Amino acid sequence: MPMPFAYRHADRDWHRFLRIAREEMALDSDNMAYTALQGVFQAFRRRLTVQQAVDFAQVLPAVPRAIFVADWQIADSPVPPGTRADWTAEACALRPNHNLTPENCVEATAIALRRSVRQAGIEAVLTRLPPFARTFWDTPSRDPASLQPGFG
Repeated sequence: MPMPFAYRHADRDWHRFLRIAREEMALDSDNMAYTALQGVFQAFRRRLTVQQAVDFAQVLPAVPRAIFVADWQIADSPVPPGTRADWTAEACALRPNHNLTPENCVEATAIALRRSVRQAGIEAVLTRLPPFARTFWDTPSRDPASLQPGFG
């Protein structure tokens, strides 16, 4: 079997995902964007069961998938869904002395996700997750038609 496309092009797909997120958050560096993405992924993951998180991770590009599951303590029970303000505060709390994550980090990460993967995959997994997941990955400031993924 040939190497899957997602692995063969993982570096290119990661840099595209990171660039979109960095631009959406108006951050100056990849390091700042990485911290923001990591914080957003952890805030989401904390609210899911292990199976739900693994199901969600399957739709992520290879490197974001690795970031999503890195340093995960699977013995922890899911926390209540919370609100966008809660998710943002959690993302901003990651490495607080080195974190310049902006208030739009959750939506910016959602935009990067939606512009990086096939919409059918996201929608299929969101139907299997708790209702808050759809709100988490919503992009209220964007027309969904502007979020079509571009590959290459």
